[in-house]
Amino acid sequence: MIGRKTKVIDCRETAGIGLGGGLAQAGTLAETDSKDVIVLSMGPTRRHITKPVCEITYGLRERDIGVSVLVLRSGIGPPPPEEFPDGFATMGSISSINEEEEEIIRRYKLAIIHLGNIPYHIIYKAKVFLRNIEIPSIIVCQAEMDFEDFAKVGIKTIQKMPKKPETKGVIVDIVTGVIRGQTCLQDKIDDITTKVEYWLNNYKKN
Repeated sequence: MIGRKTKVIDCRETAGIGLGGGLAQAGTLAETDSKDVIVLSMGPTRRHITKPVCEITYGLRERDIGVSVLVLRSGIGPPPPEEFPDGFATMGSISSINEEEEEIIRRYKLAIIHLGNIPYHIIYKAKVFLRNIEIPSIIVCQAEMDFEDFAKVGIKTIQKMPKKPETKGVIVDIVTGVIRGQTCLQDKIDDITTKVEYWLNNYKKN
C-alpha cells in the first residue's frame, strides 16, 4: 500500500440511457456505492462541457469522499418561463428535472449543483431543482452570486431565509468563478472539497 484506495463506480454502459455512455451524456448517472455527495451536471454541449465537474469529482475522491454524478436529462437551457416573475420568450431547450431524477438525489446527504454564468438562469434553475428535494446544496457557478440573490426568489439558504420559502432544499454554500468548459483551478477545487467536508460533518436539518 502506498496510500491509495480503490473506488468502485457504477458508470455508464450505453450512451444516454440510465447507467450509460462512456461519456457524460444527458440522462446518465455515474454512481458510487457511497451516498455522501451527488453532483448535478447540466449536460455536455460546447457551452456546457462537463470538464469542471470531472475535475471537481476527482478532487473529492482524492479526499476519500464518495461522489456520484447525475447528468440531467433536460439540464440545458433557461428554466421554464413560468419561473420568471414576468415570464419570457425563448427558443430551444428548457431546463427541468423529473421525478426519477429527484428520487435519485434524495438518496444523498449533500448535493453540488454546477451552473453557468447567467445570474437569472442560475437562480431559477436552483429553485426548480430544489423545490421538491429536501437536501443541503452547494452551488458552483461562474457568475458572482450571494445568498440574498437566491433567498429573494424564495430559495432557502443557510444565511438568509426567505419570507415565504418555496423550496424544500437549502443552499448552504456557494463557490463562484468556476468557468464552464475550462480547467477548474486547484484553489477552487480545494475550496469546494473543504466546504463539502464541512457540511457533510456539520449540517443538521432544522
